[in-house]
Amino acid sequence: MVQFHATTICAVRRGPDDVAIGGDGQVTMGESAIMKNSAKKVKRIYNGQVLTGFAGTVSDAFSLTEKFEKKLEEHGGNLKRAAVDLAQMWRSDRGMRNLEALMIVADKDDLLVISGTGEVIVPDQSFVAIGSGGNYAYAAANALFNHTEMTAEEIVKEALGIAASICVYTNDHISVEKL
Repeated sequence: MVQFHATTICAVRRGPDDVAIGGDGQVTMGESAIMKNSAKKVKRIYNGQVLTGFAGTVSDAFSLTEKFEKKLEEHGGNLKRAAVDLAQMWRSDRGMRNLEALMIVADKDDLLVISGTGEVIVPDQSFVAIGSGGNYAYAAANALFNHTEMTAEEIVKEALGIAASICVYTNDHISVEKL
């Protein structure tokens, strides 16, 4: 799977009524310059019923989010069908093949990671993280999810805060969306 620097996204589901996705705000140019501290990399789409977060090139991620929302409309809000359709289009379309991003998408039923290599991944547990600090956020979310009663939003915030304390490409300007 492709690995991206300069962002961390984490999503957690504690049931259909407790779903959250969050991301840090750092935008890094190259390997050494921080261009922005407060970018928002998570978003509600499809009439507020779907959460998305992206890691990778910002313009590519906006393009993918737009295309994903169109796929959701085509498939009547079916997250899995829209994700598979987007992944197939992303992998096979010449123009889209060069887009550099990963997406996490979630609704009340599903939590998925979508990549440009055609992968639609359903995580083994009800949490996932991507980006440069993704492994740190994932480890923290794993511990918090399995050993506390924290809400999805609390786990996302804490996991991203832990990642920000370790990863130089992740900061503590955290934004969270929840269902």
